[in-house]
Amino acid sequence: MMPNIMQMLNQFRQNPMQMLLQRRLNVPQNMMNDPNAIMQHLLSTGQISQQQLNNAYQTASQMGFKR
Repeated sequence: MMPNIMQMLNQFRQNPMQMLLQRRLNVPQNMMNDPNAIMQHLLSTGQISQQQLNNAYQTASQMGFKR
């Protein structure tokens, strides 16, 4: 069963580090309070693609969330 996107978003808001670790993404601890730094790090290290990020932004936008 596919995880509910709203549930995942709420988990990320509550504990971003836990969510990232569960997804096996490597983000330095000193970036945990800077979402832009996290996204840039994930992109620059190849842990996510630009297309994946674009898709996430598009989905969030459709759900009423702003950048």
